[in-house]
Amino acid sequence: MKSKSMETHKKNAPKSVKTAVITLSDSKYKDFLESKDTDISGKLIKDALETKHNVALYRVIPDDSKLLLANIGDIIEKYDVDVIMTTGGTGIGVRDVTIETLKPLFNKELNGFGEIFRYESYKELGTGAIMSRATAGVYKDTLIVAMPGSPNAVSLGLKIILPELGHLVKHIHE
Repeated sequence: MKSKSMETHKKNAPKSVKTAVITLSDSKYKDFLESKDTDISGKLIKDALETKHNVALYRVIPDDSKLLLANIGDIIEKYDVDVIMTTGGTGIGVRDVTIETLKPLFNKELNGFGEIFRYESYKELGTGAIMSRATAGVYKDTLIVAMPGSPNAVSLGLKIILPELGHLVKHIHE
């Protein structure tokens, strides 16, 4: 059963928001430098956002905490986006630094995104879903959504977050 107040909030939310996409991947970055177009997940996010929203920027960077922080700061300062979506770097390997970099930035963490993501992953993949560290949060009035690097994970994350983007941005700016 849907909440009437939530439906009203969603109805009054912006229909289009300004976004940016960052892919974190050593291998995708190397390919990007060699003009190879192998970033399927980043393109999935970009293409999905462009159906309704404005994508101000798309970047591919290596798995590097300092570079991620610099890019987040640059995008917020120069492009004044409402939402930054990242893909990659959320695993448990030594080079996976996205979550450790982003979580300390968050003024507010949206635990529900990660919880729903893991629940839906569990239904599809089973217990391997415990390795997912997808998360979302707010930093400097900007929603940041961190998704794994696999195209299937990105598709799932988009299915969860896209219907709520305008609604989330509305609440952030209230």
